Amino acid sequence: MSTFTDDTHLKDLFKQAMLELLTERREDFYDLFSEALEDMLMANAIREGENSETVSKAEVLKALGAAT
Repeated sequence: MSTFTDDTHLKDLFKQAMLELLTERREDFYDLFSEALEDMLMANAIREGENSETVSKAEVLKALGAAT
C-alpha cells in the first residue's frame, strides 16, 4: 500500500471517528466549544479594555444601571 493511500485511509477513519463522537456526545462538544468561544471573547474584551481609557466605578455602575 502506498503512503498516499495510507494517508487517505487514515484521514477517512479520523473523519468517521469524529462524526461518531459528534453524534454520540453532542452535548459534550457543545459545552466544549461554547466554553472555548467564551474564553476567546473574554480575551478579546480584555485586550480591547487595555487600550481604552479608564473610567470610574461610578460611571461603570451608572452604565450598567441604564442597561437593565
